[in-house]
Amino acid sequence: MDCSNIIEIYESPYQILLTAASLIPISHYFFGFLFISLAFLYNFLEIHFIQDLFTCFRGQPVCLTFNSCSDVYQEVVSKCRILHGRYLATPWLSSPHLQTAFLSLLGRRPAFRYRRQLFHLSDGGTIALDWLLNSNVPEASFQAKDAITEDDKTPIVVVIPGLSSDSADTYIKHCALKMAKCGWNVVVSNHRGLGGISITSDCFYNAGWTEDIRKVIDHLHHRFPEAPLFVVGTSIGANVLVKYLGEDGINSPIAGAAAVCSPWDLLICDRFIHRRALQRLYNKALAFGLKSYAQLHELVLSRLADWQSILKSRSVRDFDNCATRVLGKFETVDTYYRNSSSAAFVGNVTVPLLCISALDDPLCTREAIPWDECRANKNIVLATTQHGGHLAYYQGITAKSLWWVGAVQEFFSVLNSSSLIRRKKEAQVQSFPLINPPESSIDQGPYINITEDGMVAAMADEQTNVDNLNTEPMIQSDKNKDEISETQGSDRVMGERTHLREESPQPPGQNINDKIIPIRRYVDQLSRHSRKSIWLLAYIAIVTTWPLVGPALALFFKKRFRSILPGISRTAPR
Repeated sequence: MDCSNIIEIYESPYQILLTAASLIPISHYFFGFLFISLAFLYNFLEIHFIQDLFTCFRGQPVCLTFNSCSDVYQEVVSKCRILHGRYLATPWLSSPHLQTAFLSLLGRRPAFRYRRQLFHLSDGGTIALDWLLNSNVPEASFQAKDAITEDDKTPIVVVIPGLSSDSADTYIKHCALKMAKCGWNVVVSNHRGLGGISITSDCFYNAGWTEDIRKVIDHLHHRFPEAPLFVVGTSIGANVLVKYLGEDGINSPIAGAAAVCSPWDLLICDRFIHRRALQRLYNKALAFGLKSYAQLHELVLSRLADWQSILKSRSVRDFDNCATRVLGKFETVDTYYRNSSSAAFVGNVTVPLLCISALDDPLCTREAIPWDECRANKNIVLATTQHGGHLAYYQGITAKSLWWVGAVQEFFSVLNSSSLIRRKKEAQVQSFPLINPPESSIDQGPYINITEDGMVAAMADEQTNVDNLNTEPMIQSDKNKDEISETQGSDRVMGERTHLREESPQPPGQNINDKIIPIRRYVDQLSRHSRKSIWLLAYIAIVTTWPLVGPALALFFKKRFRSILPGISRTAPR
């Protein structure tokens, strides 16, 4: 049968196509549909298994961005094997979305218990500090004492969780356990209202709120002055950390820091999570977590903000508009995002800082990473990886460890044994005396105010209640005892601040030159810089005014020489 006969039998060409399609086995249709679905999911979930397969599962190299004159890179990062290696994601989690979802839903959480300390702030707020000491980890490299003393020199690592996260989250426990196994003490600074603690004031945390971490770090520094302080910030906690470092500069007592998966620019990240369907799904998930956080503190939030609008929030921006913006007293949501973004503070960081970001982060886009600002600052090293997701970075076939945890631990270990720690201490001693950090905006009231019933209404120091780390976690019940400890702490701060204004008697056996020499050295440095500045200004003034002053001077000297030369010629001997 030829083609002409087929056309005569079937009047329409569509009948020919249907007849041909009916002759194809159903199993072929099934496999074809399966192939198209897998191809769609492969691209939709950004799976990179085939890419890893072509590279023989060697992983992608870590890209380091730093200043060519950076001492942090030369003395610390150059000795870090992990940062100069490659990162290979777990093969069956070779997708940023799979890694992020696995971390949030099915992550294997290390099993250990913290020791809780309730930390009261001067504005009435309460923060839960969860401690994990080296002595509580049986697999530690070496055993430390069961409690921390004031002269203990064991490094302390402060961990700042992300948005609506606390010390019980999987990635926080991975980080705490890794640091404790290396012989360090770890404390997780939970955000206000998280970690099972109620809101005890009208102040809430946000992405740019640095007062709480400033108070916690200052408290730890005064409590354990011999112990080096290292800080790890994750996600929103990384944004808070970088902003705090930029605000305090050289006054920060931190020896080293690490910012992992920071959003950097909240305005760009807000636009990013509204861009595609999968990002909008993350947006709704984050909004659900924020609403759950709000429902825990309904009594306070319903009094300060529009509670019905909070319940109707379907995105992070909606929640920030009706809650965060109102509580933080920002005019608009974009104003809150701009003022709270840490990218503007990168240039002021003076502490050795390691920044880790994944280019396929589904929440914190690569578009917000301040590449040039990090490269310009000699104290910052930016490590970027092709894969990793958001705070996941699972590695190994069993996905038991997080890559960024090992990288941060190695960075801190090398930094603690380097000369940069000693230089920071010398710089703090030789710098112009600043005994106490600048007062925060919430400490503008009187140092202490005792009402008629004996209650402490306003405090100047947050070191109000420090539980013994030997005891089990407990909530304080003896109010009189707490009030006495708060009053003593405030009296101590008042004495320190008075010392800045009035000259105290010279202690016996102390040489006055020990105080005069650093000040004299500082004044000499200022005078040298002033002399250089004066000569520079004089040079600039001469160069800029010479087109006007030069012809005037030439005309002046020409007239003078005209009147002098004839007299000289008449008096000259012939």
